[in-house]
Amino acid sequence: MSKSPPRDLGRFGADTRLVLAGRDPGAQHGFVNTPIYRGSTVLYPTYDDIKHRRGRYNYGTSGTPTMDALSEAWTEIAGAAGTVLTPSGLSALTIALMAVVSAGDHLLVTDSAYRPTRIFCDGVLKRYDVEVEYYDPLAGAGIAALMRENTKAVLVEAPGSQTFEMQDVPAIADAMHARGGAVIMDNTWATPLLFPPHERGVDIAVEAGTKYLSGGSDLLIGLVSATERWYPAIKRTYEHFAPCAGPEDIFLGLRGLRTMGLRLREHGQRGLAMAEWLQGRPEVARVLHPALPDDPGHAIWKRDFLGASGLFGVILNPVSEDGLAAMLDGLELFGMGFSWGGFESLVIPFDPTLYRTATRWKPEGPALRFHIGLEDMEDLKADLEAAFSRMAAVA
Repeated sequence: MSKSPPRDLGRFGADTRLVLAGRDPGAQHGFVNTPIYRGSTVLYPTYDDIKHRRGRYNYGTSGTPTMDALSEAWTEIAGAAGTVLTPSGLSALTIALMAVVSAGDHLLVTDSAYRPTRIFCDGVLKRYDVEVEYYDPLAGAGIAALMRENTKAVLVEAPGSQTFEMQDVPAIADAMHARGGAVIMDNTWATPLLFPPHERGVDIAVEAGTKYLSGGSDLLIGLVSATERWYPAIKRTYEHFAPCAGPEDIFLGLRGLRTMGLRLREHGQRGLAMAEWLQGRPEVARVLHPALPDDPGHAIWKRDFLGASGLFGVILNPVSEDGLAAMLDGLELFGMGFSWGGFESLVIPFDPTLYRTATRWKPEGPALRFHIGLEDMEDLKADLEAAFSRMAAVA
């Protein structure tokens, strides 16, 4: 029988904890990975056992050993009191919000939030009489002026979805905690490896494991981790809705966890190198990447973050829509798709003027969001050089 891993993982580095967390070969007959437990019904040996619900598991929605393995591992990595798993990043955000706000509450949401989050807030939450107010992501400690007696939570995202503004999360957390409310953060861009949310004052951290936890563009999964104060509310809300992630997806998440640190560093290095290269292109007005020294949010990023991921934005100089289409349609290595975090490079056009309400978005030209994958950098640059040539030919 294989021995179990060390119990105190805190003394190890991040990569070691990624390898060990949530894994117990000693309990799996020596096999390295926790297998897929697929099931709904759990049998009890006696009447007394079922009467008193004895045992860790009583039904498939209450958990399985596979689910526990990833939940416990993520709790360790995030420095949280507990974690629940959901079928997608958006479902994780909805569980986090529903666990905190009630009818009559006031919710502050960054104007740079993931658009599906806004749709949920403006649709479901408002329908249930939660007042949603969007704020400037650069508010920092000044957000206190927007808080009311009934302000229950603030939802932050750093850097901002698509537009990459940096938020002063610790300052916002101090202001919110002074009123007894919760700070909810979409931490998908960084993961806990690059931004340890609960160390920075975040009460509830949401991750779309679909991105960097997966690394393969082949699963949908969400994770919600929380502090000791807020985890009971998260767990209770999760049990009310029972939004269970599929067992195969959880297994793939566990597999991706083991290499996430290595992949994230590679994506980050490649992303920054490509951002610097694009800064030198005449077609580019500016690059939106907080790790660049001249980025407006660089000081906050350098203070609070441990690295960067492979996702950033680019504002082109003015160009016709036909020119932009010629650039994007002929790309060989960059796919056009609405996710990121996988091994392949991606690009999408975006325009937040369609939905922003608290701030104005006035770019010099079209905006693109890039995710830099694991292809050879020279090949990616050659693909973009050809794309810029096509754009110039149309212009």
